[in-house]
Amino acid sequence: MLALVIITGLLAFASSKPCVTEGSNSELLLTLNRNLVRSLESPEGLPNPSVHLALRLSHHHNQSKETDHLNKLKNELHNDIQTSLSNCKTVTGTMALYSLALKSSCYDLNTISFTANDKSETLLTHLKRQMEQEKYHIAFSHRPLTNYYQYSLGVLALCVSGIRVNNHVSHKLIKAAENEHFRHGETESIDTYAMAGMALQCVKNSGSYAHNAEELDLTLNKIKQKLLASRRSDGHIGNEFSTGLAVQALLAMGSEVGDCSVSMEAMRTAARSNTYHNPMAISQTLPALQRKTYLSVKTLDCLNEDDTLVLEPVDPTVVLPSETKVKVMVEVVTASGAAAAYSVDVPKGSSLLEALELLERKNLGFTFQKESSLWGPFLSVVNGEQARQIDRRYWHLSSDGMALTEGVGDFKINATQKITIKNTSY
Repeated sequence: MLALVIITGLLAFASSKPCVTEGSNSELLLTLNRNLVRSLESPEGLPNPSVHLALRLSHHHNQSKETDHLNKLKNELHNDIQTSLSNCKTVTGTMALYSLALKSSCYDLNTISFTANDKSETLLTHLKRQMEQEKYHIAFSHRPLTNYYQYSLGVLALCVSGIRVNNHVSHKLIKAAENEHFRHGETESIDTYAMAGMALQCVKNSGSYAHNAEELDLTLNKIKQKLLASRRSDGHIGNEFSTGLAVQALLAMGSEVGDCSVSMEAMRTAARSNTYHNPMAISQTLPALQRKTYLSVKTLDCLNEDDTLVLEPVDPTVVLPSETKVKVMVEVVTASGAAAAYSVDVPKGSSLLEALELLERKNLGFTFQKESSLWGPFLSVVNGEQARQIDRRYWHLSSDGMALTEGVGDFKINATQKITIKNTSY
């Protein structure tokens, strides 16, 4: 991680590159915006509330597409949340993002309800209850039912929606930040620090936290310094896919121009090289590049909005498999530490998911199952062994010893390498 002393030395350089993203960067923003709108046409998975949120925070709109997507959220995603609640599953993060997406369209959240235990209550009432359950779990188990990222999202969604967040709920998040409990496996979770920063800044802005105002200020400053200290030499904070949320948090917490311009330029460079091809990644990056944050949802009025974002017809492209083959060694490490090794030749440019599918078809004993998420598919079962969130475990992926920052559907195999799939606790 980049030391704070180095960051300080960069401020003079950074201040010469303002955060304003107009002029030469406007076409890049329009391209990202169009890519997000095009992603709405994908038939795969549930409608993504994070994508809707980014579209609503954007300067440019395609009102027809956004309205259609809002209706899909209110039907398909709503029904999925209802099914989870009926099965007593905790869905704090999804419910929070759903709330933020509806709020960003100026939708009356009091008209949205779910039924649990034969009782119908509003979306925000259910979210408050989920947060209380998370809080109690922290008290007895020293961790949320889900994770601190989802917990932060819940605090943020309630606060942005004008709901007073229980002081004890906020205090649990403050203490977790103080004690540096925001980790994913063995590494610090910059995404979680960023989301917690936005959530606690919203709580501070609301004036509702009466427990200890000084403690809240100290925690916000600690989060800000943590994000700045995690900035790499190329400007990214954490990695390419956490920088968007980190910049949003810095902006929300009142950072000066010098705190964000280097990271904004890093995101623009990554965007031009098509690093952000996953809709979820774009949805967290685009608001930051437009100097918007999730706190901006609170002041949206949805009046006199732009409606000029038009999608030009795109000719379908057929990508033929490469004739060049590369060897992939796959090592599976179970929770007990037992390891099994396999190898498979795949066309250069294949996704890791495609490589694993080819390996499974070779009938060498390797099997896997996947589940869907807002970021795309992820591994849930490998060689018959589960890695479940309820057990605080996941399948950690690395290539030649380096942790992957992309999922199985996005990571590309372009050279011979060793992929390690390890059942890991967090």
